[in-house]
Amino acid sequence: MADLQFEQFIKSSPALVGAFFVPQRMPYWYGAEMETTFEVLGGTSDFANGQKISIKGYLAGRPMTLTMVVSRYEYGKFLEWEFQDSYGVKGLQSWSIGAAPDGTGTLVKMVDRYTNASGLGRVLDKIFTKYAVAKRDRYWLEKLKGMVEKSGKQP
Repeated sequence: MADLQFEQFIKSSPALVGAFFVPQRMPYWYGAEMETTFEVLGGTSDFANGQKISIKGYLAGRPMTLTMVVSRYEYGKFLEWEFQDSYGVKGLQSWSIGAAPDGTGTLVKMVDRYTNASGLGRVLDKIFTKYAVAKRDRYWLEKLKGMVEKSGKQP
């Protein structure tokens, strides 16, 4: 089991950062390297508690599907979902969005907890996967930061 936690400071308001935690914008920073498509099951345009989401894409040229159930959502403040991927990995991801302690921007806190289904997967996780997931999560947060800060600049 992996229990990863990260923080990302973003020079922008929590309201603007929160606007990137919607199904229409998340594919641009979350899973961007997988060329993902988000499908909110039920056809709604926003997240809601109990809602199912399907993300499909490719990872290292192999098809990947994630199915998530939103376990907690507060627009612009918090998103948490439980997930399972097409390879049997199960877990929880969450993001909290709040004002930075010094009041100069936003602090996004991400938690990524998961377990591998197979014994071999658990062994590989300790050797390789956990580090690759940590690198990926940091990349996603950096991509989010870049997009938010770029969108917040005035012409």
